[in-house]
Amino acid sequence: MNIIQEIKGRYISGNIIEKLIFINIGVFVFALLLTVFSKLYNGEGSFIADWFALSDNFNSMLFKPWSIISYGFLHAGFLHILFNCIGLYFIGNLFLQYFSEKQLLSFYLLGTFFGGVLYLLSQNYFPLFQGRSSSLVGASAGVSAIFVGVATYIPNYELKIRFIGYVKLWYLAAIWVGLDVLGLIGTNAGGNFAHIGGALFGFLYVKRASNKEITVFDSIGSLFKKKEKPLQTVYKSTEKKAQRQPNLEQQEINEILDKISKSGYDTLTKSEKEFLFKQGKK
Repeated sequence: MNIIQEIKGRYISGNIIEKLIFINIGVFVFALLLTVFSKLYNGEGSFIADWFALSDNFNSMLFKPWSIISYGFLHAGFLHILFNCIGLYFIGNLFLQYFSEKQLLSFYLLGTFFGGVLYLLSQNYFPLFQGRSSSLVGASAGVSAIFVGVATYIPNYELKIRFIGYVKLWYLAAIWVGLDVLGLIGTNAGGNFAHIGGALFGFLYVKRASNKEITVFDSIGSLFKKKEKPLQTVYKSTEKKAQRQPNLEQQEINEILDKISKSGYDTLTKSEKEFLFKQGKK
């Protein structure tokens, strides 16, 4: 089996995190090779960046509207894609313990979208950026949405960090967002605005409807409606009697998640972990 077939097999058998990492690496390598060949023929650069990076000019959206999403699969250099892929791998696997693969993909894409929106607004509103020209690339907005989303869902979950000990997840998320806020006037100000846009989406989505049975698109629409019963799913039925019956599985999930938020994941029994794992696969 050659290396191409092996990579193809790993991609097909991998979960959504591995697929996103493969896609990001594949796009990065393709764009890099294209840039090299372009410069060998005295070209100015790769058309990949020109057509798929997000420009700070609102008018460019009329000609390449896809760039509000496609920029999230481009990267400016090796370290840029390395750190994003590492963050996506570790944060994404934690996310999948509580949410589905479809929801992770939605967080990634919609976090990228809202990150791009905040980037465009910031570059065209604040006087600091007047007279400057920039473009946005990177998966960080999508990764931020995933990280802040799961941190909002299980804020007291503890991670063991070498030389430091156990640290609550919301502490790490606060540091993550805090560094982006401090960088709003730095050299990567546009990127930091995008990170914050993704983080805001992750926070608002989970705050509004953290139940796994509500889709991301339903949640976005519900953000503009009056909040009556937070973190609760309403099941519709033609029979009034069926509406009053409690969802025993959801009640057990809530009890387990409450236990995690207070004491951490490691305090769960084996049966509780198996039950939570099976629910996450639904």
